[in-house]
Amino acid sequence: MTKRPLEILDQVLNGQPVIIALKGGREIRGILQGYDVHLNLVLDRAEEEVEGSVEKHGTVIVRGDNVIYISPSVE
Repeated sequence: MTKRPLEILDQVLNGQPVIIALKGGREIRGILQGYDVHLNLVLDRAEEEVEGSVEKHGTVIVRGDNVIYISPSVE
């Protein structure tokens, strides 16, 4: 049975870490806490690598039109 994209996102709402690739070449890692039909995302424990160091952001909201892809993260 073919799954819809939002059904797949439901599967990672179980606390699994994800990587969010954004326009402009940025990547944010964190725990997906929620999303809406516009792909606006809420991430907890968000962090990104900037110039070789990791910046911790805590809880962030990512606007959906900036998202290129979402992938499960391997920690």
